[in-house]
Amino acid sequence: MKKLIKVIAGAESFHNLSTFIVIEDMNKTVRIYRDIIKSSISRSDVQTRLIALLEVLKRHSCKQIGVSYMSKNTIADKLELSYKTVQRLMKKLEELGMIRQIPMKRKSDMLQTANAIQIIPTKNDVSDKTPPKKSEKCPTIKTNSSFLKQNINNKRKAIVSFAQANFIASWVPEQFGKLANCFYHEANTINEFWKVVIQNNPIINHVEGTRAFNDNQVLSIGIRSFKEFVMKVKSGMKIKNIFGYFNGIVNKIMDKLYFDDEFMGLTNSF
Repeated sequence: MKKLIKVIAGAESFHNLSTFIVIEDMNKTVRIYRDIIKSSISRSDVQTRLIALLEVLKRHSCKQIGVSYMSKNTIADKLELSYKTVQRLMKKLEELGMIRQIPMKRKSDMLQTANAIQIIPTKNDVSDKTPPKKSEKCPTIKTNSSFLKQNINNKRKAIVSFAQANFIASWVPEQFGKLANCFYHEANTINEFWKVVIQNNPIINHVEGTRAFNDNQVLSIGIRSFKEFVMKVKSGMKIKNIFGYFNGIVNKIMDKLYFDDEFMGLTNSF
């Protein structure tokens, strides 16, 4: 007998299912789960697939942090695996207590649709989603897009130079920092933008830790993504979650360029 599906797919439902306040907490949890998988799963091929699945879920759980709503067919395409294999991997992650699948139904016809997939926080990182004070690292902080447009168009305001932004992290490339600093003067904000870029660079060999893009390619993607982000803001688009939206741009560009032979031929220049 089928269980009654009570949750209707929609932005409000996904927001309520969100399991983390900031992206970094989700990333820490996934790193812990990766180590658990490596130590508890003996077969290396299963290890690789479980970790790859976690990475895909993480990359698509930034808009509503900790919850994604991709169908298993979409996940199977991204991982280049069969639907049945993805089903088995999902079941294994559930057995390990790392994810939870929430049955959903469409509002239009009340028929079942793709499950929402929650990344479950570790016991030491359970959040009630009501922090006493929000950090600038929280991607759900609202940034007024009209304010950004005003900064872009108001030539009378002085632009703080990259050299003056003394607290931009050393791991942020200078070229990206200079570009981002034209629109955001808070070092933590610039750091967070770059963090979104590097965290989207997927691991393609979990044994050796090899990632899909080299440093030069990542920098090119970061700059291209930030320019596209700025153009969206300048067009008047209202963006409530700037880091979540930027994450979507980076992810889309990476997915496209991974199959671009000319781009993938770029080598490191650092």
